[in-house]
Amino acid sequence: MESLSGFFIDTAWAQADGGQSTLISFLPLIVIFVLFYFLLIRPQTKKQKEHRSMVDALGSGDEVVTGGGVLGKVTQVGPEFVTVEVADNVSIKVRKHTISAVMPKGTLRSV
Repeated sequence: MESLSGFFIDTAWAQADGGQSTLISFLPLIVIFVLFYFLLIRPQTKKQKEHRSMVDALGSGDEVVTGGGVLGKVTQVGPEFVTVEVADNVSIKVRKHTISAVMPKGTLRSV
């Protein structure tokens, strides 16, 4: 019985001396978080920032594509909505954040 209890006590002492091994056990989680940040989170926030600045810079006369693929020319810009002329005397009102891209000038004439 004496040797069996000595075995457990030695094991307990060996486990108690694990201050540095705790850091090593968290190291894979830290590496995964860093990878997620640089491969997923950072590019997504950069893309959102670029889209927000593009939407804020919208002006009358810009040729845009909406999220649904509608190509048109901006005629009015409001705080939340944009009026887009898609054909002669045909205008639609869309939310600003649904504008997916600003096209170069003259795109409507070439289509």
